[in-house]
Amino acid sequence: MNGLLGYVSCAVLWLVLVVKAPDLVRHRDDPYLRTICAVLGLGGLCFLLGAPPTVGAVNRLGQIPNLAAPLTYAAITAYSAASQILVVLWRGGPGVHRTARRWVLAYTGVVLCIAVLFLLGDAPVERREDLDTYYATTPYLREMILLYLVGHLTAVSVTGVSALRWAREVHGPLRAGLITLGAGAVCGAGYSLSKLVAVAARWSGQDWPSLGTDVAQAAAGLGALMTAAGVLIPVAGPRLAEWRRAWRTYVRLAPLERELDDILARRRLRLPRPRWSSPATRLIWRQTSIHNGLSHLDAHVDRELYDETRETALRTTGDPERAAATAWAAVISAAARVCLTDHDGVPGAADRAPRQPRYAGESEWFQERAPGTDALVRIADALAGSPLARATAGAPAVAAERSSAV
Repeated sequence: MNGLLGYVSCAVLWLVLVVKAPDLVRHRDDPYLRTICAVLGLGGLCFLLGAPPTVGAVNRLGQIPNLAAPLTYAAITAYSAASQILVVLWRGGPGVHRTARRWVLAYTGVVLCIAVLFLLGDAPVERREDLDTYYATTPYLREMILLYLVGHLTAVSVTGVSALRWAREVHGPLRAGLITLGAGAVCGAGYSLSKLVAVAARWSGQDWPSLGTDVAQAAAGLGALMTAAGVLIPVAGPRLAEWRRAWRTYVRLAPLERELDDILARRRLRLPRPRWSSPATRLIWRQTSIHNGLSHLDAHVDRELYDETRETALRTTGDPERAAATAWAAVISAAARVCLTDHDGVPGAADRAPRQPRYAGESEWFQERAPGTDALVRIADALAGSPLARATAGAPAVAAERSSAV
């Protein structure tokens, strides 16, 4: 394996592990989360131990030729088992923990056998990249190599089949994650198959070193990265979907905030705009600004305008929610115009107390029926696309007659 490729792959997997570490600390008893972190950690460890510079360092420090080989094989075996256990936990159902324990016990036995076979074998010549094919005919080492390759192929095959079969039954981020995980398992199977073919070629007297090194390592690298992506998609998918919904709502509320922009600026009602923040935080900031602006308009709302516009919109659309949104859009737009007209050109007007309601109970009516958070989006849509709301709010009679009715 190319050293740079191995270290970069390890860094990517462990970087994702670092991102998930806080969740693991908070929910350390969650077996699903522990397995995700095990897949990421062991995947990175496989790349780290398999890089030729690391192989040389381990052999030198341990003062045993090819000591890195059983350590790498053990890491690959553990990674294979963790991937399969993850799919088992994902799937759930009765006996899930019993099945997971069986996989743990089975692959623990494989790891122990790898250690025993390495101790029984004789590998005096250090091989940093092609140990599998170089010692393919050596007693005990031959069985060790075959054992870890068959164990890896079994695990990734079961993982791939289970993930792809289950993907047909689910939808959304989970399905995307399962398909990606299944594809990663197929690439992982390519690693084992390439190695097995290269080993079988050595048994028949042939020598195909590139198949056991370049091809196998490329398949392993792609498979591990796709597996990590498949693990993260179901976890990150809902959060990304939430951010997407928040961003869409944030954008849709822009017409309503623009309608209140002058009032927010003159009365200093807008909080500082958050920078480098998530869409959810930006949405909260925009909603807060809008509510601040609406609370300043309670003395300028026109109840009659609301009723008239709502009745007209209801006759036109037949949709009560849309009619109410159109009516609120007209009322808010007209109230903003009246509020700004009252303040324009009057010294100290920006610091003056709000004017009194036009008639008894009007302010209380607005406070009781003020649009909630969900209705704000419909009002913003009405401001952006309803000619009735604009025409009604901007009519001369509305601005003049109703403002003089105090």
